Amino acid sequence: MDKLLQGLEELTLEILSRPIDAPHEELEHFVHERQKFVDLIANKVEKCQLTSAQKAVLGRILEHDPAIVARMNAHRLEARDWLQKRNQAKTQRNAYEAAYTPDSILMDRKK
Repeated sequence: MDKLLQGLEELTLEILSRPIDAPHEELEHFVHERQKFVDLIANKVEKCQLTSAQKAVLGRILEHDPAIVARMNAHRLEARDWLQKRNQAKTQRNAYEAAYTPDSILMDRKK
């Protein structure tokens, strides 16, 4: 159990040591790895209770959650802004594209 908590703490500190503008793939990898640790710890907790030292380590790990969630929200907002700009550009482009029949002929009159 101690090794699992230590691994989870190292993983958490590693993601926090990365730059704030780190790619979202790193956060995605972190979430998957963290879930593996959480599942293993949950299985162990069902069999035996956490000691006070283990609870303290878990508390230290959980203190970092707001910073991690803030990074995830920053990526979410960036993605949302990109999608809005893309949809706005698409709307503007569609407004300028004329709906015409490819076989039509345009005739000019001579004055």
